[in-house]
Amino acid sequence: MRPREGEVLHFSEDPTIAEFVPHVAATARVSVAYVWAVDAQRAPSYWFPRQCPRVMAWARDGSTSSDVARIIGPYGGSRVHAVEYGWLERMRTVRLYAYRFPAAVFRPYAEPEPDRQFGEPEPSAHVTEVPVRPLGPPEPVGDLFTLHEEAGIELRVLPTLWTFWEAVTASTLGFSGIRLRNAR
Repeated sequence: MRPREGEVLHFSEDPTIAEFVPHVAATARVSVAYVWAVDAQRAPSYWFPRQCPRVMAWARDGSTSSDVARIIGPYGGSRVHAVEYGWLERMRTVRLYAYRFPAAVFRPYAEPEPDRQFGEPEPSAHVTEVPVRPLGPPEPVGDLFTLHEEAGIELRVLPTLWTFWEAVTASTLGFSGIRLRNAR
């Protein structure tokens, strides 16, 4: 489930949203009211239940071959996602939906990771400060394990995310951690 050309997506467990109104999320690190969405590159980071803690890592320009081998592994992929065992049942049963928006009303939101800057910051999301209506009804995302498999993204299940997070953040890989406050 990725956006088509000229679109961005918002993932939600709520299939009843008719209009998205900018707001400051309770967990936001910024005080500006936004509607948040993601592009095709970042969409896989949201193939999870909303509150599920997860760590994502991917090879990028500047990643060393030793970091790729050590963290992503020898299986030929360029991206790995990790969750905790306690979230497996929720991943199997969640009903996740994707809302499609016109990308033209959004702008990239680039937020570099603290103390890690390799060239230009990558957009972590897309934002708008105006209310926006979806292009159509929300689409069921489907089986989250199948999405990962079809995208060639290794999905790891770990007892806790923290050791993996420490390894990823100390590496030369691109990375993201979402909802880590919910991790064991």
